[in-house]
This record gives sequence, structure tokens and C-alpha cells, in this order.
Amino acid sequence: MKEKNSDTMEAKEWVQSIIIAVIIALVLKFFIVDFVRVDGSSMYPTLQNGNRVVVNKIGYTFGDPDYGDIVILAYDQNTEYVKRVIGKGGDTISISNNVVYRNGVALTESYISDESYPDFAEVTVPDGEYFVMGDNRAHSSDSRFADLGFVDRDQIDGKVVFRFWPFSEFGSVS
Repeated sequence: MKEKNSDTMEAKEWVQSIIIAVIIALVLKFFIVDFVRVDGSSMYPTLQNGNRVVVNKIGYTFGDPDYGDIVILAYDQNTEYVKRVIGKGGDTISISNNVVYRNGVALTESYISDESYPDFAEVTVPDGEYFVMGDNRAHSSDSRFADLGFVDRDQIDGKVVFRFWPFSEFGSVS
């Protein structure tokens, strides 16, 4: 009889441990960190198709995205984009001859693809919103286009902190 109670207690402990582990994993995934697979070439050469990255989801709970941050943003319920923050609320952004200007000052962007991309007339980023672009400017759906446009702060899920796959490129992406 004692052996049956002991087996029952052990089974209950295993079930409790599994439930607690699942709850911890879900809390981590939804609120603290996420693991994302890059799909597409819009962030080339910084990130390539198939790269896997770690996203800090809690960092923006206490602060806001900054210039140059690589962020994950919700495009719709089924699609997330990886983009770089170029402008914040109140900034003016324009592009001329493959150079991005923020508030009239040319940005130094050593991380972008060498491929040519179109000019873009000056716009002012609304308060509480962001202007984001891919590093592969010629092949990126980003804030220059109406289908994405300016990105509301609530659309930004987190900051990419490092790449863990492929192992040969393991490390920071900033």
C-alpha cells in the first residue's frame, strides 16, 4: 500500500514540475526573451536569411527604442519584421543619392548593402512613432512604403541582441 502512495506522490511531483517548467518557459517567451528566425534578405548584410537571433522583449518595457537598434516589429498577427530604427517622433527623414538624412544630417551607415536605392522625399515622423528601414535598402519593405509606413511604439516587440545561428557568426549584431 505504501508503494502505491509513493508512486502516486512521485507522479504528482513530476506533473507539477512539468507544469511549472511550461509556465516558466511561456513567461520567458512572451515577456522576457524570444528566439526568432530571420526570413528574407531585407537586413543583409547584417542578418541573412535563416539566421536565428535572440530578442530582448523586456528592455523596451523600461525604455524606448533608440537610433540604430535592430528591432522585431509586428506587421500583422502572422508576420513580424526585422528592421533598424532610423528615426523617432519629431525627426525629419529624407534620402538622396543613397544617403539617409535625419534632421538634415547625413547618417554614416557602414552596415548597409552597397546596392543603390531610390530617393525619398522628406517626411516628419509623428510623435510616438518610428521610421524603420532594412539594411538591404534596395530589397526592404520598410517605412518608406505605405504598406508599413511609420511604426507605432506598440508594434515593436523587442530588440535583437545577438545571433546564435549559424554558430560561425555567433555574437552581437549591433
